[in-house]
Amino acid sequence: MNSSGRLAGKTVLITGAARGQGASHAELLAAEGARVLACDIQDEEGRATADRLRQAGLDVEFLHLDVRSPREWARAVAHARTTSGRLDVLVNNAGIIHVGPLLDERVDDWNALLSVNTTGALLGIQAAVPMMREVGGGSVINVASIFGVVGAVGYVAYSASKAALIAVTKTAALELAVDGIRVNALCPGGVNTPMTEHEQEGGVVPQTPMGRRAHVKEISGVVAFLASDDASFITGAEVTVDGGFLAH
Repeated sequence: MNSSGRLAGKTVLITGAARGQGASHAELLAAEGARVLACDIQDEEGRATADRLRQAGLDVEFLHLDVRSPREWARAVAHARTTSGRLDVLVNNAGIIHVGPLLDERVDDWNALLSVNTTGALLGIQAAVPMMREVGGGSVINVASIFGVVGAVGYVAYSASKAALIAVTKTAALELAVDGIRVNALCPGGVNTPMTEHEQEGGVVPQTPMGRRAHVKEISGVVAFLASDDASFITGAEVTVDGGFLAH
């Protein structure tokens, strides 16, 4: 445990933290001194991730959290209050994806995706802000996507959900600045995670000037920055980490 890191003394809640980007974020933010509540619906993987990180000396606890449920959000935040007495950082990382032609998009699939990627983040902000106000401020990091900034063939629901998440971010930044709560959208390009394994060969790589997908640690480093006081004057921003994809 690092008592002198940039996040020492802070409590962080991360959704979608069982694997991939979320697990990487949990590891780095804990290494920076935070107490991390790693949340997911994937209980077995989530517990294994938390156990692995605790064995490495990091303060990480797994919590079951379905981001679509206001009741489960309330329970997670109450757990932070009981165990830490505070909540300083919320990383809305949970997300799902499906691919298909726009004209074939089913309403049920559309609603299911938006309920996790967009509504889940809104519910998280609503649940976390009261505790952040109590401690004098905080940082919310919404993990969006480059496909929330530009369109992508076959990704109509995913792109819409991430564009909406960016809009939620900007509105929340305006409303919560008076409370000392910063809200930013992180917009990764291609990232090597289990969620991208289904993508066709190449994916976004041919359009990425750096010629590869990001490693999860490259995304986590930006999350740690936005969570810390090093980013104290950054709010309402779209922070792009895409190897130059959007420079076209």
